[in-house]
Amino acid sequence: QVQLVESGGGLVQPGGSLRLSCSVSGRTPGDYAIGWFRQAPGQEREGVGCISSGDSSTLMTDSVKGRFTISRDDAKNTVYLQMNNVKPEDPAIYSCAAVYEYGCSVVDYKYHYWGQGTQVTVSS
Repeated sequence: QVQLVESGGGLVQPGGSLRLSCSVSGRTPGDYAIGWFRQAPGQEREGVGCISSGDSSTLMTDSVKGRFTISRDDAKNTVYLQMNNVKPEDPAIYSCAAVYEYGCSVVDYKYHYWGQGTQVTVSS
């Protein structure tokens, strides 16, 4: 079992950058694939991307591909979501989630553990 805590959310201007962090604690956090998801008011939760355990391969959804990247530092038990060229459609509550698997996916029901989320607001 693991616990996840997101941080780094806040206000960012369109075209700006923001880095979110997901701190993972518990038993062998490096063995968990981590996904990032977001949910805007009145909308369903959608996958942003994920990173596998082991080889740290990533998968990003089309809406953020080329702008957002995911990385992990297992020595710090932290997964990062680097958000570049933020767009007006990106504001949401961003959450990270974990599943005890090697590979990852952006399907939320596959994840067993969730953080509380961090708010990202986009405004000029």
